[in-house]
Amino acid sequence: MTIYVLNGPNLNLLGSREPEIYGRASLDDIGKVLDAEAAKAGRKIAFRQSNHEGVLVDWVQEAGAKGAGLALNPGAYTHTSIALHDALKAISIPKIELHLSNVHAREAFRRHSYISPAVDGVICGLGAAGYLTALDALIRLIDKKPFP
Repeated sequence: MTIYVLNGPNLNLLGSREPEIYGRASLDDIGKVLDAEAAKAGRKIAFRQSNHEGVLVDWVQEAGAKGAGLALNPGAYTHTSIALHDALKAISIPKIELHLSNVHAREAFRRHSYISPAVDGVICGLGAAGYLTALDALIRLIDKKPFP
């Protein structure tokens, strides 16, 4: 059972882009940790990044057709993309919106999300650890496993 983890614009720059906000872990570092943690749970990760909205829409649709769950860090598309919102609404797998920083403690324009109404949950402000939290939450949603 594959869990898709999709990353939007500029996340390829993690580790060097504003590390005081986004941390020092690279996207590759995060992907490797997620792969290892998913394997422990008997899952596979499809870990991808694109700076292009249409590519992300295609991947969301692919996740809906082939995946068991989806974690999406849409980056700046959070605040602009009705196309991603519509793609997320069109799929029925568990979905989580994910952000490294606490978007609610930043600029006012970052406080509105077109993504939030189309997903099951939102994780923000935990840095790279948020990806592990999202993975755990998705596995629980997929397996319909309640809180211990």
